[in-house]
Amino acid sequence: MVIILKENPETSQLENLISWIKAQGVTPHITQGMHQTIMGLVGDTARIDIELLQQMEIVEAVRRVQEPFKNANRKFHPLDTVVKVKDAVIGGGGMAVIAGPCSVESEEQIITVARSVKTSGAKLLRGGAFKPRTSPYAFQGLREEGIRLLLEAKKDTGLPIVTEIMDLSQLDLFADVDVIQVGARNMQNFELLKQLGHTNKPILLKRGLANTYQELLMSAEYIMAFGNENVILCERGIRTFETYTRNTLDISAVPALKILSHLPVIIDPSHAAGMAKFVAPLSLAAVAAGADGLIIEVHNNPACAKCDGMQSLTMPDFDKLMKKINIMKEAQTACNAF
Repeated sequence: MVIILKENPETSQLENLISWIKAQGVTPHITQGMHQTIMGLVGDTARIDIELLQQMEIVEAVRRVQEPFKNANRKFHPLDTVVKVKDAVIGGGGMAVIAGPCSVESEEQIITVARSVKTSGAKLLRGGAFKPRTSPYAFQGLREEGIRLLLEAKKDTGLPIVTEIMDLSQLDLFADVDVIQVGARNMQNFELLKQLGHTNKPILLKRGLANTYQELLMSAEYIMAFGNENVILCERGIRTFETYTRNTLDISAVPALKILSHLPVIIDPSHAAGMAKFVAPLSLAAVAAGADGLIIEVHNNPACAKCDGMQSLTMPDFDKLMKKINIMKEAQTACNAF
């Protein structure tokens, strides 16, 4: 349920309304816009008397929200959410690029790549310490050592770090990680999502291989319902009947999710296609569609990468792509002005 308040409500009336709502066993969430104040009600609103609410002096209108996700719903929060990570800003019309290798392999590798992507304009450094792999015989990541090396790269470059958590037992190891990534396979690991809701760290939540927009938003709802509103949605391709590419990038996820939700939306072009030659065109398509950011795999020597070298850009290719992204972003800004 959403309550739209009249402009400039009196403080005493607002406090009385909030107290009354809480007495009904429902939690109010207030969003203050430039010209309008909206109060979203989370909980069992079935017994709320809408007619009584509509008669209150400070209430403009009352609307029921049909979607099961409430905190993530744009109807509750009309303004875009902006997630700030150090100097990086994700959401609100900007373009934050996260770049780095699929997996951390050595101190020299991660620092070399970190320095390069920062020079090219990346705002955050990605790198896998714990790697979910289909085969138990494939490289599983350096684990705790991988996080230590990411922190060394952060110390060297100043870039905030993004890395994936796979299990609740690893949570303590992420104390100094700036953004915790939840991978596609864990999108519906609800116990993990609940615990991440108790943290104050931004969570980068990837869409599952065969999940709907609503299911993605319901997973975000788990995190937000437990107190953490710093959620970043990530479209990384879904599984379809097509076999030429690794997955199929659902570019319509950007405008669709932005209509449904106020949360920032980024695109992962590397995992979407699984081939480096597609990363640039998919990245530019994402910028044109209005994505708030990109997460791109970059390696100093993709041919020798221990994980996903086929989809990783070289450092010079990433630099060329960043120049194109900047031009595309300027063109999009100019287009939006009309």
